[in-house]
Amino acid sequence: MKYWLLKSEPGTWSWSDQVKDNTTMWDGVRNYQARNNMMKMKKNDKCFFYHSVNDKSIVGIIRVAKEYYPDPTDKTNKFVAVDVKTVKSLAKAVTLQEIKNDVRLSHIALVKQSRLSVMPIDKKSWQIICNKGGLNINF
Repeated sequence: MKYWLLKSEPGTWSWSDQVKDNTTMWDGVRNYQARNNMMKMKKNDKCFFYHSVNDKSIVGIIRVAKEYYPDPTDKTNKFVAVDVKTVKSLAKAVTLQEIKNDVRLSHIALVKQSRLSVMPIDKKSWQIICNKGGLNINF
């Protein structure tokens, strides 16, 4: 299993929208590096749900329910979508500032490539962030 972080603007698609719908298509990604990351996702990989723009925090966990397929919102047929399913809310949101302040997380793409909307997270960083969010470190 691999771990990922997916960003969404709360005004476009929020954690509460995700929880309400439970399973949804993650579409609209228009960056080639993010697309390539989506193409590496496998069913049941876990993903952090990150509120971008104003909130700038990880608020929940989703999992890949369906591997990549052509994004129906892309008229160029260059980009892909995946389906994701709600897993769990974090007990406490983990802010970007908390992540930046933790030297153990200084290497992750959220710190190094902050504009990337879909990024891998290594297992150790996943566990650190889960712990910060109030989840069992082995979640």
